[in-house]
Amino acid sequence: MKEHIMNLNPSPMEKIRDGKKTMELRLYDEKRKLISIGDTIKFINTENTNDTLYVTVIDLYIFKSFTELYNNLPLLKCGYTEENINTASPSDMEMYYSKEKQNQYGVIGIEISLI
Repeated sequence: MKEHIMNLNPSPMEKIRDGKKTMELRLYDEKRKLISIGDTIKFINTENTNDTLYVTVIDLYIFKSFTELYNNLPLLKCGYTEENINTASPSDMEMYYSKEKQNQYGVIGIEISLI
C-alpha cells in the first residue's frame, strides 16, 4: 500500500470531510496510474497547506472522457448536490483539465473513504 499526495481546493475538501463527496475525479495521468485500491491519499488544501485530509482508495473507475464518466458514475458522490445535479456537465471539468489532456490520458473516478 502506498500513500499519494494530491492538492485539492477548499470546497471539495469540505465535501469529503462532511461525507458529501466520496468520488474524486482526475486525469488518468502517470501519477494516477500508480494508485491502487487500498492505498491512502493525503489531500492538501490549496489555500491552507496545514489543512490535510486522509482517505483510503475503495475503488477505481477508468474512462476515456469525463462525458463517459458522467454517464456512468453517480454524480451526487462526485461533489454535486440535489440543487446543482440538473446542471452538472462534463464540461465542468474543463476548468481543471483541457480537452487535449483528457484525450491524451483518459480520466479516473477514485472512490474514497475518509480515514
